Order: sequence, then C-alpha cells, then structure tokens
Amino acid sequence: MVDHISDPNAPAGAGQDTPDDAHPDEGGEGDRVAKVLARAGIASRREVERLIAAGRISLNGRVLDTPAVKIGPGDQLAVDGKTVGAAEATRVWRFHKPAGLVTTHKDPKGRPTVFEHLPRDLPRVISAGRLDLNTEGLLLLTNDGALARALELPATGLARRYRARARGRTTQERLDKLKDGMTVEGVRYGPIEARIDKAKEGPSSANLWITLTLHEGKNREVRKVLEALGLTVNRLIRLAYGPFQLGTLESGAVEEIGPRVIREQLGEHIAAENLPTGSQVPPSAASTSSSSARRGAKGPLVEREKQVYKPGWAKPKKKIQHAPRKPRRPASDTARESPAGGLKSPAARSARPQATPSSPRSPKAGARPPRSSAARRPGPPKGAGPKPRG
Repeated sequence: MVDHISDPNAPAGAGQDTPDDAHPDEGGEGDRVAKVLARAGIASRREVERLIAAGRISLNGRVLDTPAVKIGPGDQLAVDGKTVGAAEATRVWRFHKPAGLVTTHKDPKGRPTVFEHLPRDLPRVISAGRLDLNTEGLLLLTNDGALARALELPATGLARRYRARARGRTTQERLDKLKDGMTVEGVRYGPIEARIDKAKEGPSSANLWITLTLHEGKNREVRKVLEALGLTVNRLIRLAYGPFQLGTLESGAVEEIGPRVIREQLGEHIAAENLPTGSQVPPSAASTSSSSARRGAKGPLVEREKQVYKPGWAKPKKKIQHAPRKPRRPASDTARESPAGGLKSPAARSARPQATPSSPRSPKAGARPPRSSAARRPGPPKGAGPKPRG
C-alpha cells in the first residue's frame, strides 16, 4: 500500500485514503510521522504509534488516527497540543557503561538500564549497538536514529576493539586461527584479530588478558568465540568503536563529541541537513562526568548529590594592608630624641660634656660601690695544694 495516495476509482475500505482525508502533499517527499517525532526526541517509533492510537498527536490541527502519514515541509505537527519544533543537529556522546546495566530503554525484568542512569540534561538518545549486562566500556549515544543504524551495520566496517579476561589455557597459534572466521552453533562469525596480552599461570589453570578486534559485533560474539576455544570470559571491556576511544573516561561518565569531529569522522553517514556546525561543544553540554551516574557502595547506580556547604565557607580571606614605612632621612637632617621626650639639635649634642679617662664618672645614686680587692676573702694560690689544718 502506498501511503497517502487517493484513487477515485478505488472502492471504499480498500486501505487507501479518500480525497477528504488525503494529505496535502500527496505522493510528495517526506518522512513518516513516527520517524519525524523520533528524530525530534519526542518518543521512539513504537511509542509514537501508541500516542497516535491514544489521539494525542495532530497534524495541521487534525488528530491523526494512523501512523501511515508523511510530514511535508510546511506541516505543523503537535503532541498534546504543543507544536513540535524542528529537529536539532546530530549530536554524539561517549558513555562509559558500567557492568550491571541493560542497554535498553525499558527492561521487562525490571533491571536497571543505561538510559535510566544518564544525566537528566541529556536529550532523548539511542545507542549505536549494544553491550550486554556484564560487559562494560565504550557505548556511543546519539540523537540521530539514522546515524545509529549506519554505525551498527557490518557493511560500514567500523572496528570494535575489546579487552577480555578469560580463564583457561590457550596459545597465540590457536588465536591466530580466528583470522579466518569461525562457526559456532550454526552461526558464522567473521575474521577476528586476537592477541594475548598477559597470562598468569597457576597450578591447574591460567588467567589471560586478550585484546580482540572485530567488525561485525554480533550478539555476544566475543564470549561465544572464546568459549568455543575452551576459555571462560569473566570480564569484558570495549575499548574502541570505530574512530572513538574509551580513553580515560571514568566509569558512568558521559562526554559529548565536538561538532568538528562528527563532521570529519561521521559526515558520510549523516544527512546534509543534520550536520552540526561550529567547532565547539556548547558549554551546557560539556563533559558531565561529575553529574553522571555513579555506583553506590551497595545497590544500583545512583546520581551523585551536590555537596552543600555551610554559609560563609569558601569565602576569600581579607588581606590586611600595612601602612608603608617612611623613608629614612640622612643623619645630618635628623634630630635625636632625648630621654625626656624633647629634641636636641646637632649643636646641642656637640656641646654636651664628654667623659675623659682622667675624670671618672660619678657613680649613680643608689648604686652599690665596687668591692675592693682587700675585702675579698683570701684563698690559696692556684696549684698550692690543700690547706693545712690547725
């Protein structure tokens, strides 16, 4: 069935629109309403179908009753009476997914999901590919569904690099055979480059770190391939996805990729009207590692709360300004202060009588006279020996 093309000769109920219900841009170009709303960040395509069934979406003032509608350039789309604006340019984020999160918006089993633990200031995003519950590492997020789909396709040829810790015994020669691909339980896996990084031998087993590079990214591909070699993966980290690296991004942190990098690395996979402009990430969309999800001591991931300080804390101390010292004047121009508080000129100081060796100074009043040498108690001369008795 062709969407929104009326045929006057078609009988009623033939699954086509009548002339009264026909879309203004019959047969013209445009995207379906579900795709437009998903691109605008309103809801997923499946959720849009539920919104249409509930009568919450209208086009040019008319409530829609079917998702088989194409939106033209001049159409006005509204959800719950609020007009939907134009979709923003393509944006991409790096997210360090911790283990224990499911890469889905809603989990039927009620397990914690990736999207429940993203910062609240992020728009509605989807992931490019998935990581299973126990896998951690780099996960790309974007607001452009077409871009996410293009990055997932094996035909795009983006390399995924993982680092796995496995229990068991193997050799580099056995891992080299993965370059020719492998079939496990009827599923054919493409070429994989594997290299042993570190091996810790034990009495009956060994723990190995293996770096693997693949280009398909099928469901649980790394785990199944290594299990076919007799290895049990007990930790798996994705280090890179295409040109983007995990780097030093902390677990649970989100960081937006700049517009210039998106144009250079992903421009061929993005529609021209959706390409971002500029070269800097908006200040409000900078790295959100401080407000991203964190794992508490016990229980699921929780958002870190901002620390509250008491009033008056972190205030700069007042600097005490000392009065500048007065410059010293030459000795010829200064006056010496007398003990009585008066000032004496240099002439007065020169007229003061000077003491001579022939006229000793008179003792001060109340001073104790010095003891004469005769008044001292005689003692034995030095080296004379003990004083005789009697």
